[in-house]
Amino acid sequence: MNAKNTIISEQDILPKLNTQLFINGEFVPALKGGTIDVLNPTNGTLITQIAAAEAEDVDRAVVAALKAFEVWSEYPAAERGRLLLKLADLIEEHAEELAQIESLDTGHPIKDSRRLDVPRTAACFRYFGGMADKIEGTIVPVEKGFLNYVTREPIGVVGQIVPWNFPLMFTSWKLGPALAAGNVVVMKPSEITPLSTLKIAELIKKAGFPDGVVNIVTGYGQTAGQRLAEHPDIGKISFTGSTQTGRNIVNSSAGNLKRVQLELGGKGANIVFEDADIDAAVNGAAWAIFHNQGQACIAGSRLILNEKIADEFLEKFIKLAASIRLGNPLDPDTEMGPLTSDLHRDKVLSYAQIAKEQGGKILLGGKAPDDAALQNGYYVLPTIVEAKPSDRVAQEEVFGPFVTVLRFKDDAEALEIANGTEYGLGSGLWTNNLQRAHSFAKKIKAGMCWINSYKRVNPGSPFGGVGKSGYGREMGFEAIHDYTEVKSVWVNVDAQIPPHFHRGE
Repeated sequence: MNAKNTIISEQDILPKLNTQLFINGEFVPALKGGTIDVLNPTNGTLITQIAAAEAEDVDRAVVAALKAFEVWSEYPAAERGRLLLKLADLIEEHAEELAQIESLDTGHPIKDSRRLDVPRTAACFRYFGGMADKIEGTIVPVEKGFLNYVTREPIGVVGQIVPWNFPLMFTSWKLGPALAAGNVVVMKPSEITPLSTLKIAELIKKAGFPDGVVNIVTGYGQTAGQRLAEHPDIGKISFTGSTQTGRNIVNSSAGNLKRVQLELGGKGANIVFEDADIDAAVNGAAWAIFHNQGQACIAGSRLILNEKIADEFLEKFIKLAASIRLGNPLDPDTEMGPLTSDLHRDKVLSYAQIAKEQGGKILLGGKAPDDAALQNGYYVLPTIVEAKPSDRVAQEEVFGPFVTVLRFKDDAEALEIANGTEYGLGSGLWTNNLQRAHSFAKKIKAGMCWINSYKRVNPGSPFGGVGKSGYGREMGFEAIHDYTEVKSVWVNVDAQIPPHFHRGE
Protein backbone atom coordinates (compact mmCIF):
# COMPACT_ATOMS: atom_id res chain seq x y z
CA MET A 1 0.00 0.00 0.00
CA ASN A 2 1.16 3.53 -0.78
CA ALA A 3 2.50 5.17 2.38
CA LYS A 4 0.35 8.22 1.70
CA ASN A 5 -2.77 6.05 2.01
CA THR A 6 -1.96 4.93 5.55
CA ILE A 7 -2.61 6.65 8.87
CA ILE A 8 0.58 8.37 10.04
CA SER A 9 1.90 7.73 13.52
CA GLU A 10 2.44 10.76 15.73
CA GLN A 11 5.64 9.13 16.96
CA ASP A 12 7.07 9.24 13.45
CA ILE A 13 6.59 13.02 13.35
CA LEU A 14 7.93 13.99 16.78
CA PRO A 15 11.69 13.60 15.99
CA LYS A 16 11.30 16.16 13.18
CA LEU A 17 10.18 18.98 15.46
CA ASN A 18 12.14 22.10 16.41
CA THR A 19 10.91 23.67 19.64
CA GLN A 20 13.30 26.53 20.47
CA LEU A 21 13.47 30.17 19.41
CA PHE A 22 15.23 30.91 16.12
CA ILE A 23 17.40 33.99 16.62
CA ASN A 24 20.39 35.13 14.56
CA GLY A 25 20.46 31.87 12.61
CA GLU A 26 20.46 29.55 15.65
CA PHE A 27 17.86 27.64 17.66
CA VAL A 28 18.16 28.86 21.26
CA PRO A 29 16.13 28.56 24.49
CA ALA A 30 14.22 31.47 25.95
CA LEU A 31 16.34 33.54 28.32
CA LYS A 32 14.12 32.76 31.30
CA GLY A 33 13.76 29.12 30.28
CA GLY A 34 9.96 29.19 30.08
CA THR A 35 8.01 26.74 27.94
CA ILE A 36 4.50 26.41 26.47
CA ASP A 37 2.62 23.15 26.00
CA VAL A 38 1.55 22.36 22.42
CA LEU A 39 -1.46 20.03 22.43
CA ASN A 40 -2.78 17.58 19.87
CA PRO A 41 -6.30 18.72 18.87
CA THR A 42 -7.22 15.15 17.93
CA ASN A 43 -7.04 13.86 21.50
CA GLY A 44 -5.86 16.66 23.80
CA THR A 45 -2.51 15.03 24.57
CA LEU A 46 0.82 16.82 24.75
CA ILE A 47 2.75 16.94 21.48
CA THR A 48 5.74 18.87 22.76
CA GLN A 49 6.82 22.01 24.62
CA ILE A 50 8.12 25.12 22.89
CA ALA A 51 10.22 27.97 24.23
CA ALA A 52 8.18 30.83 25.72
CA ALA A 53 9.69 34.10 24.52
CA GLU A 54 9.46 37.14 26.78
CA ALA A 55 10.09 40.80 25.97
CA GLU A 56 13.87 40.40 26.36
CA ASP A 57 13.87 37.56 23.79
CA VAL A 58 12.08 39.81 21.33
CA ASP A 59 14.64 42.52 22.05
CA ARG A 60 17.60 40.26 21.23
CA ALA A 61 15.82 39.12 18.04
CA VAL A 62 15.42 42.76 17.02
CA VAL A 63 19.10 43.43 17.72
CA ALA A 64 20.01 40.50 15.46
CA ALA A 65 17.62 41.74 12.79
CA LEU A 66 19.01 45.28 12.87
CA LYS A 67 22.51 43.97 12.33
CA ALA A 68 21.34 41.68 9.53
CA PHE A 69 19.53 44.54 7.81
CA GLU A 70 22.85 46.25 7.14
CA VAL A 71 23.79 43.21 5.06
CA TRP A 72 20.44 42.15 3.62
CA SER A 73 19.39 45.57 2.38
CA GLU A 74 22.60 45.73 0.31
CA TYR A 75 22.09 42.30 -1.27
CA PRO A 76 21.44 42.47 -5.00
CA ALA A 77 17.72 42.05 -5.54
CA ALA A 78 18.30 39.02 -7.77
CA GLU A 79 20.26 37.33 -4.96
CA ARG A 80 17.41 37.89 -2.51
CA GLY A 81 15.15 36.33 -5.09
CA ARG A 82 17.48 33.38 -5.59
CA LEU A 83 17.37 32.55 -1.88
CA LEU A 84 13.57 32.73 -1.83
CA LEU A 85 13.44 30.39 -4.83
CA LYS A 86 15.84 28.04 -3.05
CA LEU A 87 13.54 28.08 -0.03
CA ALA A 88 10.59 27.18 -2.27
CA ASP A 89 12.58 24.22 -3.62
CA LEU A 90 13.40 23.05 -0.09
CA ILE A 91 9.75 23.26 0.93
CA GLU A 92 8.86 20.99 -1.97
CA GLU A 93 11.66 18.59 -1.01
CA HIS A 94 10.30 18.45 2.55
CA ALA A 95 6.64 18.54 1.49
CA GLU A 96 5.52 15.36 3.23
CA GLU A 97 7.31 16.26 6.44
CA LEU A 98 5.73 19.73 6.50
CA ALA A 99 2.27 18.33 5.72
CA GLN A 100 2.52 15.86 8.59
CA ILE A 101 3.67 18.53 11.06
CA GLU A 102 0.89 20.89 9.98
CA SER A 103 -1.83 18.25 10.31
CA LEU A 104 -0.60 17.03 13.69
CA ASP A 105 -0.42 20.56 15.10
CA THR A 106 -3.55 22.16 13.61
CA GLY A 107 -5.98 19.35 12.87
CA HIS A 108 -5.98 20.02 9.13
CA PRO A 109 -6.85 16.81 7.27
CA ILE A 110 -3.59 15.46 5.84
CA LYS A 111 -5.02 15.37 2.34
CA ASP A 112 -5.60 19.15 2.54
CA SER A 113 -2.14 19.81 3.99
CA ARG A 114 -0.60 17.83 1.13
CA ARG A 115 -2.60 19.22 -1.78
CA LEU A 116 -3.20 22.79 -0.56
CA ASP A 117 -1.17 24.11 2.37
CA VAL A 118 2.31 22.93 1.34
CA PRO A 119 2.00 23.65 -2.41
CA ARG A 120 0.56 27.10 -1.71
CA THR A 121 3.42 27.82 0.69
CA ALA A 122 6.05 26.92 -1.89
CA ALA A 123 4.18 28.83 -4.61
CA CYS A 124 4.10 31.98 -2.49
CA PHE A 125 7.84 31.96 -1.85
CA ARG A 126 8.44 31.24 -5.54
CA TYR A 127 6.20 34.14 -6.61
CA PHE A 128 7.97 36.67 -4.41
CA GLY A 129 11.35 35.18 -5.27
CA GLY A 130 10.59 36.06 -8.87
CA MET A 131 9.38 39.52 -7.90
CA ALA A 132 12.43 40.55 -5.88
CA ASP A 133 14.27 42.11 -8.84
CA LYS A 134 11.14 43.64 -10.36
CA ILE A 135 10.40 46.27 -7.74
CA GLU A 136 10.62 49.28 -10.00
CA GLY A 137 10.56 53.00 -9.38
CA THR A 138 9.14 55.78 -11.52
CA ILE A 139 10.19 59.01 -13.22
CA VAL A 140 7.91 61.96 -12.58
CA PRO A 141 7.73 64.71 -15.23
CA VAL A 142 8.44 67.91 -13.30
CA GLU A 143 9.62 71.37 -14.31
CA LYS A 144 12.39 71.92 -16.85
CA GLY A 145 15.92 71.34 -15.65
CA PHE A 146 15.04 68.76 -12.97
CA LEU A 147 15.00 64.99 -12.86
CA ASN A 148 12.61 63.57 -10.26
CA TYR A 149 12.74 59.84 -9.64
CA VAL A 150 10.83 57.80 -7.08
CA THR A 151 12.26 54.67 -5.48
CA ARG A 152 10.87 52.00 -3.18
CA GLU A 153 13.13 51.12 -0.28
CA PRO A 154 12.77 48.52 2.49
CA ILE A 155 11.25 49.59 5.79
CA GLY A 156 13.85 47.81 7.92
CA VAL A 157 12.82 45.47 10.73
CA VAL A 158 9.23 44.28 10.47
CA GLY A 159 7.28 42.35 13.08
CA GLN A 160 4.89 39.66 11.90
CA ILE A 161 2.27 37.77 13.89
CA VAL A 162 0.95 34.55 12.34
CA PRO A 163 -2.49 33.11 13.27
CA TRP A 164 -3.24 29.55 14.36
CA ASN A 165 -5.61 28.53 11.57
CA PHE A 166 -3.22 28.33 8.57
CA PRO A 167 0.24 28.80 10.15
CA LEU A 168 2.32 27.28 7.36
CA MET A 169 0.63 29.19 4.58
CA PHE A 170 0.51 32.50 6.44
CA THR A 171 4.20 32.22 7.27
CA SER A 172 4.92 32.38 3.55
CA TRP A 173 2.35 35.11 2.90
CA LYS A 174 4.15 37.34 5.37
CA LEU A 175 7.80 36.39 4.89
CA GLY A 176 7.72 36.31 1.07
CA PRO A 177 6.99 39.97 0.28
CA ALA A 178 8.88 41.31 3.29
CA LEU A 179 12.12 39.53 2.35
CA ALA A 180 11.77 40.20 -1.38
CA ALA A 181 11.54 43.92 -0.64
CA GLY A 182 14.76 43.82 1.41
CA ASN A 183 13.33 43.84 4.93
CA VAL A 184 14.35 41.66 7.86
CA VAL A 185 11.79 39.96 10.08
CA VAL A 186 10.97 39.08 13.65
CA MET A 187 7.99 36.71 13.48
CA LYS A 188 5.76 35.36 16.23
CA PRO A 189 3.67 32.32 15.30
CA SER A 190 0.67 31.43 17.41
CA GLU A 191 1.64 29.59 20.57
CA ILE A 192 -1.12 27.08 19.73
CA THR A 193 0.29 26.05 16.31
CA PRO A 194 3.98 27.06 16.04
CA LEU A 195 5.55 23.87 14.73
CA SER A 196 5.43 24.30 10.94
CA THR A 197 6.77 27.87 11.21
CA LEU A 198 9.75 26.57 13.20
CA LYS A 199 10.32 23.96 10.50
CA ILE A 200 10.40 26.77 7.90
CA ALA A 201 13.08 28.46 10.04
CA GLU A 202 15.20 25.32 9.71
CA LEU A 203 14.80 25.42 5.92
CA ILE A 204 15.65 29.14 5.86
CA LYS A 205 18.96 28.34 7.49
CA LYS A 206 19.54 25.47 5.08
CA ALA A 207 18.78 27.72 2.09
CA GLY A 208 21.63 30.04 3.09
CA PHE A 209 19.89 33.22 4.24
CA PRO A 210 22.24 35.44 6.27
CA ASP A 211 21.92 35.03 10.03
CA GLY A 212 19.36 37.35 11.59
CA VAL A 213 17.38 38.05 8.42
CA VAL A 214 14.54 35.91 9.80
CA ASN A 215 13.99 35.42 13.52
CA ILE A 216 11.17 33.34 15.04
CA VAL A 217 10.05 34.01 18.62
CA THR A 218 7.40 31.67 19.99
CA GLY A 219 5.43 33.07 22.90
CA TYR A 220 2.16 34.48 24.15
CA GLY A 221 0.48 37.50 22.62
CA GLN A 222 0.41 39.49 25.84
CA THR A 223 4.19 39.20 26.20
CA ALA A 224 6.05 38.51 22.96
CA GLY A 225 3.30 39.89 20.72
CA GLN A 226 2.90 43.01 22.83
CA ARG A 227 6.62 43.71 22.69
CA LEU A 228 6.65 43.32 18.90
CA ALA A 229 3.82 45.82 18.57
CA GLU A 230 5.42 48.44 20.80
CA HIS A 231 9.13 47.98 19.96
CA PRO A 232 10.63 51.31 18.84
CA ASP A 233 13.03 49.71 16.33
CA ILE A 234 10.31 47.82 14.44
CA GLY A 235 9.06 49.85 11.49
CA LYS A 236 5.99 47.81 10.59
CA ILE A 237 3.76 45.22 12.21
CA SER A 238 1.75 42.75 10.15
CA PHE A 239 -0.97 40.92 12.06
CA THR A 240 -3.55 38.31 11.12
CA GLY A 241 -6.10 37.43 13.78
CA SER A 242 -9.07 38.74 15.70
CA THR A 243 -10.48 42.24 15.33
CA GLN A 244 -10.08 43.02 19.04
CA THR A 245 -6.42 42.02 19.05
CA GLY A 246 -5.95 44.12 15.93
CA ARG A 247 -7.25 47.14 17.82
CA ASN A 248 -4.84 46.42 20.67
CA ILE A 249 -1.93 46.26 18.24
CA VAL A 250 -2.85 49.62 16.71
CA ASN A 251 -2.84 51.16 20.19
CA SER A 252 0.50 49.55 21.11
CA SER A 253 2.11 50.65 17.84
CA ALA A 254 1.45 54.32 18.44
CA GLY A 255 4.70 54.84 20.35
CA ASN A 256 6.82 55.10 17.21
CA LEU A 257 3.92 55.46 14.72
CA LYS A 258 4.94 52.22 13.03
CA ARG A 259 3.08 51.12 9.95
CA VAL A 260 0.36 48.54 10.69
CA GLN A 261 -1.18 45.96 8.37
CA LEU A 262 -4.21 44.06 9.66
CA GLU A 263 -6.04 41.05 8.26
CA LEU A 264 -8.84 40.47 10.74
CA GLY A 265 -12.22 38.77 11.02
CA GLY A 266 -14.84 38.09 8.42
CA LYS A 267 -18.49 37.16 8.01
CA GLY A 268 -18.49 36.15 4.36
CA ALA A 269 -21.70 36.57 2.39
CA ASN A 270 -22.22 33.67 -0.03
CA ILE A 271 -25.24 34.52 -2.20
CA VAL A 272 -27.09 31.97 -4.32
CA PHE A 273 -29.48 33.46 -6.88
CA GLU A 274 -32.44 31.69 -8.46
CA ASP A 275 -30.62 31.14 -11.79
CA ALA A 276 -27.53 29.51 -10.22
CA ASP A 277 -26.27 26.04 -11.02
CA ILE A 278 -27.61 24.50 -7.80
CA ASP A 279 -25.31 21.48 -7.67
CA ALA A 280 -22.22 23.61 -8.25
CA ALA A 281 -23.38 26.11 -5.63
CA VAL A 282 -24.04 23.35 -3.08
CA ASN A 283 -20.52 21.97 -3.54
CA GLY A 284 -19.02 25.45 -3.47
CA ALA A 285 -20.93 26.48 -0.37
CA ALA A 286 -19.80 23.34 1.48
CA TRP A 287 -16.18 24.08 0.57
CA ALA A 288 -16.63 27.72 1.60
CA ILE A 289 -17.64 26.87 5.16
CA PHE A 290 -16.45 23.35 6.03
CA HIS A 291 -12.89 23.40 4.64
CA ASN A 292 -10.47 23.52 7.58
CA GLN A 293 -13.45 23.10 9.91
CA GLY A 294 -14.62 26.60 9.02
CA GLN A 295 -11.57 28.12 10.68
CA ALA A 296 -10.94 30.69 7.97
CA CYS A 297 -11.50 34.43 8.00
CA ILE A 298 -12.82 34.26 4.41
CA ALA A 299 -15.26 31.40 5.14
CA GLY A 300 -18.68 31.69 3.51
CA SER A 301 -20.38 31.73 6.90
CA ARG A 302 -23.57 33.48 5.75
CA LEU A 303 -25.41 31.46 3.11
CA ILE A 304 -27.88 33.88 1.52
CA LEU A 305 -30.45 32.02 -0.59
CA ASN A 306 -33.11 33.23 -2.99
CA GLU A 307 -36.40 31.99 -1.54
CA LYS A 308 -37.38 30.40 -4.88
CA ILE A 309 -34.58 27.84 -4.69
CA ALA A 310 -33.87 27.80 -0.95
CA ASP A 311 -35.71 24.56 -0.11
CA GLU A 312 -34.19 22.63 -3.01
CA PHE A 313 -30.73 23.98 -2.18
CA LEU A 314 -30.98 23.16 1.53
CA GLU A 315 -32.14 19.61 0.91
CA LYS A 316 -28.98 18.93 -1.10
CA PHE A 317 -26.72 21.01 1.12
CA ILE A 318 -27.81 19.31 4.35
CA LYS A 319 -27.38 15.88 2.77
CA LEU A 320 -23.84 16.74 1.64
CA ALA A 321 -22.85 18.28 4.98
CA ALA A 322 -24.17 15.27 6.89
CA SER A 323 -21.97 12.97 4.79
CA ILE A 324 -18.66 14.74 5.60
CA ARG A 325 -16.29 12.27 7.24
CA LEU A 326 -14.86 13.47 10.56
CA GLY A 327 -11.78 11.73 11.90
CA ASN A 328 -8.09 11.71 12.71
CA PRO A 329 -6.46 14.40 10.55
CA LEU A 330 -3.51 12.06 9.92
CA ASP A 331 -5.91 9.61 8.23
CA PRO A 332 -5.97 10.25 4.44
CA ASP A 333 -9.72 9.47 4.37
CA THR A 334 -10.62 12.23 6.85
CA GLU A 335 -12.48 15.18 5.30
CA MET A 336 -12.90 17.30 8.44
CA GLY A 337 -10.62 17.23 11.46
CA PRO A 338 -10.92 18.72 14.96
CA LEU A 339 -10.95 22.39 15.75
CA THR A 340 -7.55 23.63 16.83
CA SER A 341 -8.18 24.10 20.57
CA ASP A 342 -10.67 23.07 23.24
CA LEU A 343 -11.49 26.68 24.11
CA HIS A 344 -12.31 27.44 20.51
CA ARG A 345 -14.47 24.31 20.21
CA ASP A 346 -16.45 25.43 23.25
CA LYS A 347 -16.90 28.90 21.77
CA VAL A 348 -18.22 27.50 18.49
CA LEU A 349 -20.64 25.16 20.28
CA SER A 350 -21.92 28.06 22.40
CA TYR A 351 -23.29 29.70 19.26
CA ALA A 352 -25.77 26.83 18.80
CA GLN A 353 -27.37 27.81 22.10
CA ILE A 354 -27.22 31.50 21.17
CA ALA A 355 -29.04 30.69 17.91
CA LYS A 356 -31.80 28.82 19.77
CA GLU A 357 -32.25 31.65 22.26
CA GLN A 358 -32.80 34.12 19.42
CA GLY A 359 -35.29 31.91 17.60
CA GLY A 360 -32.92 30.32 15.10
CA LYS A 361 -33.55 26.82 13.76
CA ILE A 362 -30.73 24.25 13.81
CA LEU A 363 -31.06 22.26 10.61
CA LEU A 364 -27.98 20.11 11.21
CA GLY A 365 -25.31 19.61 13.87
CA GLY A 366 -24.87 22.15 16.62
CA LYS A 367 -23.04 19.66 18.83
CA ALA A 368 -19.98 17.46 19.14
CA PRO A 369 -20.09 14.06 17.39
CA ASP A 370 -21.29 11.00 19.28
CA ASP A 371 -18.53 8.77 17.88
CA ALA A 372 -16.60 7.36 20.85
CA ALA A 373 -13.35 7.50 18.87
CA LEU A 374 -13.65 11.30 18.67
CA GLN A 375 -14.66 12.07 22.26
CA ASN A 376 -11.24 13.29 23.42
CA GLY A 377 -10.70 15.59 20.44
CA TYR A 378 -11.97 19.08 19.69
CA TYR A 379 -14.58 18.07 17.13
CA VAL A 380 -17.77 19.86 16.07
CA LEU A 381 -20.28 18.45 13.63
CA PRO A 382 -21.01 20.42 10.43
CA THR A 383 -23.64 22.88 11.64
CA ILE A 384 -26.35 24.62 9.60
CA VAL A 385 -28.62 27.17 11.29
CA GLU A 386 -31.44 29.21 9.76
CA ALA A 387 -31.80 32.63 11.35
CA LYS A 388 -32.59 36.32 10.83
CA PRO A 389 -30.03 38.83 9.49
CA SER A 390 -30.00 40.67 12.82
CA ASP A 391 -29.29 37.56 14.93
CA ARG A 392 -25.89 37.22 16.57
CA VAL A 393 -25.06 34.12 14.51
CA ALA A 394 -25.53 36.26 11.38
CA GLN A 395 -23.47 39.16 12.72
CA GLU A 396 -20.60 37.70 14.77
CA GLU A 397 -17.71 35.62 13.50
CA VAL A 398 -18.14 32.04 14.78
CA PHE A 399 -14.99 30.74 13.02
CA GLY A 400 -16.04 27.13 12.86
CA PRO A 401 -18.02 24.63 10.74
CA PHE A 402 -21.09 26.76 11.36
CA VAL A 403 -23.10 28.39 8.59
CA THR A 404 -26.07 30.71 8.99
CA VAL A 405 -28.80 30.46 6.33
CA LEU A 406 -30.66 33.64 5.37
CA ARG A 407 -33.37 34.00 2.69
CA PHE A 408 -34.09 36.90 0.33
CA LYS A 409 -36.88 37.86 -2.09
CA ASP A 410 -35.05 40.06 -4.62
CA ASP A 411 -31.63 41.45 -5.52
CA ALA A 412 -32.06 44.58 -3.42
CA GLU A 413 -32.72 42.54 -0.29
CA ALA A 414 -29.80 40.23 -1.08
CA LEU A 415 -27.42 43.20 -1.26
CA GLU A 416 -28.83 44.69 1.93
CA ILE A 417 -28.25 41.43 3.81
CA ALA A 418 -24.78 40.95 2.31
CA ASN A 419 -23.68 44.44 3.37
CA GLY A 420 -25.44 44.18 6.72
CA THR A 421 -22.41 43.45 8.91
CA GLU A 422 -19.37 45.44 10.00
CA TYR A 423 -17.02 42.96 8.30
CA GLY A 424 -15.86 43.08 4.68
CA LEU A 425 -13.38 40.36 3.72
CA GLY A 426 -14.57 37.55 1.42
CA SER A 427 -17.84 37.21 -0.50
CA GLY A 428 -19.33 34.95 -3.15
CA LEU A 429 -22.02 35.08 -5.84
CA TRP A 430 -23.66 32.18 -7.66
CA THR A 431 -25.50 33.28 -10.79
CA ASN A 432 -25.50 32.82 -14.56
CA ASN A 433 -26.49 36.46 -15.10
CA LEU A 434 -23.25 38.22 -16.08
CA GLN A 435 -24.70 41.71 -15.66
CA ARG A 436 -25.93 40.91 -12.15
CA ALA A 437 -22.59 39.31 -11.23
CA HIS A 438 -20.55 42.38 -12.16
CA SER A 439 -23.06 44.74 -10.56
CA PHE A 440 -22.98 42.87 -7.25
CA ALA A 441 -19.20 42.51 -7.33
CA LYS A 442 -18.99 46.31 -7.49
CA LYS A 443 -21.59 47.02 -4.82
CA ILE A 444 -20.74 44.39 -2.23
CA LYS A 445 -18.58 45.75 0.61
CA ALA A 446 -15.72 43.27 0.67
CA GLY A 447 -12.06 43.12 -0.23
CA MET A 448 -12.60 39.99 -2.34
CA CYS A 449 -15.50 38.62 -4.36
CA TRP A 450 -15.72 35.22 -6.06
CA ILE A 451 -18.27 34.59 -8.81
CA ASN A 452 -19.46 30.99 -9.26
CA SER A 453 -16.66 29.82 -6.97
CA TYR A 454 -15.42 30.55 -3.47
CA LYS A 455 -12.21 30.74 -1.46
CA ARG A 456 -9.76 30.89 -4.36
CA VAL A 457 -6.34 32.39 -3.54
CA ASN A 458 -3.19 32.98 -5.55
CA PRO A 459 0.14 34.64 -4.66
CA GLY A 460 -0.43 37.26 -7.37
CA SER A 461 -3.91 38.26 -6.22
CA PRO A 462 -4.27 40.76 -3.35
CA PHE A 463 -5.87 39.40 -0.18
CA GLY A 464 -7.46 41.60 2.47
CA GLY A 465 -10.57 43.40 3.59
CA VAL A 466 -12.37 46.58 4.58
CA GLY A 467 -14.20 47.71 7.69
CA LYS A 468 -13.64 45.53 10.76
CA SER A 469 -11.81 43.07 8.50
CA GLY A 470 -8.74 45.29 8.55
CA TYR A 471 -6.56 47.18 6.06
CA GLY A 472 -3.53 46.57 3.91
CA ARG A 473 -3.08 43.58 1.63
CA GLU A 474 -1.26 40.27 1.59
CA MET A 475 0.16 38.98 -1.72
CA GLY A 476 0.53 40.54 -5.13
CA PHE A 477 2.28 43.82 -5.92
CA GLU A 478 0.14 45.46 -3.23
CA ALA A 479 1.97 43.40 -0.60
CA ILE A 480 5.36 44.50 -1.91
CA HIS A 481 4.21 48.11 -1.82
CA ASP A 482 3.09 47.65 1.79
CA TYR A 483 6.61 46.50 2.69
CA THR A 484 8.42 49.47 1.14
CA GLU A 485 8.90 53.17 1.81
CA VAL A 486 8.57 55.61 -1.07
CA LYS A 487 11.39 58.09 -1.59
CA SER A 488 11.25 61.02 -4.00
CA VAL A 489 14.65 62.25 -5.28
CA TRP A 490 15.07 65.61 -7.04
CA VAL A 491 18.15 66.23 -9.17
CA ASN A 492 19.03 69.63 -10.57
CA VAL A 493 20.29 68.72 -14.03
CA ASP A 494 20.63 72.14 -15.62
CA ALA A 495 18.04 74.37 -13.97
CA GLN A 496 19.07 77.96 -13.30
CA ILE A 497 17.57 78.96 -9.98
CA PRO A 498 17.54 82.72 -9.30
CA PRO A 499 18.25 83.83 -5.74
CA HIS A 500 15.18 84.21 -3.57
CA PHE A 501 16.78 86.81 -1.34
CA HIS A 502 18.94 89.75 -2.35
CA ARG A 503 21.81 90.70 -0.10
CA GLY A 504 21.77 94.40 0.72
CA GLU A 505 24.68 96.47 -0.51
